[in-house]
Amino acid sequence: MALDLQEIVEQAADLLGAPATLEDRDFHLVAYAAHGDTIDPVRMNSILHRRATEAVRARFERHGIARATGPVRIPADAALGQLARLCLPVRWNNVTYGYLWLLDDRQRITDPQAARAMPLCERAGLLMARQARERDDLGWKVADLLSTHPDVRTQAADDLTDAGAVDTPLTVAVLRTPSPEPLNPWLLPHSVLATVWQRDHVLLLPVANAPAALARARRLLEERNAPVQTGVHSPCPTLDDVHEGWLRARVAARTAAPGETRDWTSLGVLRLLRTAGDEALAQTTQTPGTERLLQHEDLATTARTYLDLAGNVQQTAKTLNIHRQTLYHRLRRIEELTSLTLTDGQDRLTLHLALTVAPHLT
Repeated sequence: MALDLQEIVEQAADLLGAPATLEDRDFHLVAYAAHGDTIDPVRMNSILHRRATEAVRARFERHGIARATGPVRIPADAALGQLARLCLPVRWNNVTYGYLWLLDDRQRITDPQAARAMPLCERAGLLMARQARERDDLGWKVADLLSTHPDVRTQAADDLTDAGAVDTPLTVAVLRTPSPEPLNPWLLPHSVLATVWQRDHVLLLPVANAPAALARARRLLEERNAPVQTGVHSPCPTLDDVHEGWLRARVAARTAAPGETRDWTSLGVLRLLRTAGDEALAQTTQTPGTERLLQHEDLATTARTYLDLAGNVQQTAKTLNIHRQTLYHRLRRIEELTSLTLTDGQDRLTLHLALTVAPHLT
């Protein structure tokens, strides 16, 4: 029976008589095995946080482990409480997929012993390469579900169904960041499929565990010190519904503030962003008067707050922290600029729609 990665790490720990940790090439934890009670802060943090810090990564990579084809010894650093360790590169077809770390502060592991463990690393490299390829293939199928071509979407849905890769119903999530660098699939639950499409991260998550899995994906992106705008649509009963779910989740992400998650069901009139392009929406929601108003930020904010609060003068003045007479003066100025009457229901609707949609048009 083929060994899985956890079994490989346990065998390596037993073979070499040392605590072992397997990390991918981005220093995210894949598996670990104890051997005795030896531990140091680097190993502890890797296990607790499921990844090594950027400082640890930089420190270890200075020893050439990314290009190494054989064992590399990392010396101890007493100032950091770091024990000496042995790094065995996990490679397949001349590509490094990760690192097998063994705590070896007294250099009890001999070179011949380390050499005997290398076949285990090669086996781990094969498994990691295979899993990476399988996740990449599934990612491409997810991208095909988002295609504008119905036949491509149908074929992708059939392929994913045949592979048993997804459990429906699904939540579709769009995570928007400045950088579209893909998420590391090792760090997401196996039931979550992810791809990058039109510079957004798109995730398919089984409804049952969607909140926890989505929160994890957001944390991974936020660790890159990048703001994340998140939009979700749920449920998508079948894979055939994913395309429309993605379009709706994308609108929700577009309206979200950095660090915020918006659900399609909460968007109200902003669902109009799904129905037409920005130019068409601008033409149908804006008037010369509302365009003039938008050039005055204070007045536009006053009008939006007043309308959001259903014309409650007292609450609007309190929210804006201004005197009521100041508010009355601003409201008169708003009517002058827009040629709209705030006591007229249709005029209020016209202005409210224009102010609500405008911030989301490019």
